[in-house]
Amino acid sequence: MGWTARKSITLGPLRINFSKSGVGFSFGITGFRGGMSATGRKYVSATIPGTGIRYQKSGKTLMSLLDFSQPEKKTKKRTYKRKTTIR
Repeated sequence: MGWTARKSITLGPLRINFSKSGVGFSFGITGFRGGMSATGRKYVSATIPGTGIRYQKSGKTLMSLLDFSQPEKKTKKRTYKRKTTIR
């Protein structure tokens, strides 16, 4: 595993993260943050401070990450063919 370096600047609820791969940002409060990494990955995370326990979810848009509802199951549509009869 190689060496890594990371630096962050906090401006109120906004945090700007500088890393080897670029500049990312996040916003939120202690325990709940959302943002975009330097590589363009969008994420939300929730932590329990002091325990090391964290839940993180990433996706295409931040709004899709905040939707915790169960995805709809896709059902296969049945199609019936009529039998042709010759009279």
